[in-house]
Amino acid sequence: MDPEKDQFFMRLALLMAKRGEGWVSPNPMVGAVLVKDSRILSKGFHRFYGGDHAEVEAIKRAKEPLEGATLYVNLEPCSHWGKTPPCTDAIIKAGIRRVVIANRDPNPLVNGKGIEILKRHGIQVEIGVLEEEGRALNRAYFKYYEDHSPFITLKWAQTLDGKIATSTGDSKWISSPKALRFAHKLRAIHQAVVVGIGTVLKDDPQLTVRLVRGRNPLRVVLDSGLRIPLDSKVLSLKEAPLLIATTQRADPEKMALLQERGVEVLKLGEERVELRELLNVLYERKIQSVLVEGGREVLTSFLKEGLCDRLTIIISPKLIGKGLSPLGDLGIRKIEEALPLKEASLKRIGSDWIFEGYLK
Repeated sequence: MDPEKDQFFMRLALLMAKRGEGWVSPNPMVGAVLVKDSRILSKGFHRFYGGDHAEVEAIKRAKEPLEGATLYVNLEPCSHWGKTPPCTDAIIKAGIRRVVIANRDPNPLVNGKGIEILKRHGIQVEIGVLEEEGRALNRAYFKYYEDHSPFITLKWAQTLDGKIATSTGDSKWISSPKALRFAHKLRAIHQAVVVGIGTVLKDDPQLTVRLVRGRNPLRVVLDSGLRIPLDSKVLSLKEAPLLIATTQRADPEKMALLQERGVEVLKLGEERVELRELLNVLYERKIQSVLVEGGREVLTSFLKEGLCDRLTIIISPKLIGKGLSPLGDLGIRKIEEALPLKEASLKRIGSDWIFEGYLK
């Protein structure tokens, strides 16, 4: 066993896994590398939900016998029937001698069972190689099964002086075309996107994936008073599912009219939409990742209620002075009460910068 070699091949498996981002949910991103005598025999990754898992794809792609080979995979091989047969069966049948794993699978259908099956068949199993990197890759998957809640990303675009619109409300477009494509990529890799009714009234967005290849998320509109115009684009577009979260004060006639048009409308609160109730609904629907795009009131509410895991902020090198800030009052009166961010990063995209940080 060579720790450096194990890390090298596991890092390659993680890179392979990343290629399934946005296509495999609610399954995790998984990559696999088969190695024998320090030679890579084949690689694979989970390409789409319902398709072959990474281990099976790697086994199928191998051009020579796999007896005595080592399999590197970032998540514990499954041991149950789902959309596909158990990966443990394929591993055992192929004659693989050793399996190196980054993370146990938190899904109770697997969680240790795959490892035990492999060990019972005489296969050497190593666990925990690049464990933190593996968890970071599948943050949403781990949070869903460990905390029983979706992973929540808050995203907005702002100027360098921290404004999301001018004093007149103009905001198109703060960011560059490349940054807009990045924003669409974010939609593609999340299972649901959330906006408030204010954003719908002001911008009339479609909330679909258009500038990149990817799957459309579930579109969620928070509309406590059911003010959504009947000619809104989110209502007319049928290529993506739509959920309107409203309250007990919604007009019953308008609610019935929307439902007659095939729109799902849920009452989640008395006066204001209860965000935790909404997240419970999304959790029950196996939604693991949620992108919150705004506006200001919605972003502030998620932060005040402690319902944010990651911030993604597009920063454009522009100054506008007086304007609208992305956040309202968070109830913070002392610097020591400020919300700390960890794992902060900054990268360039076009003429803009992308800041990312984690809150928990």
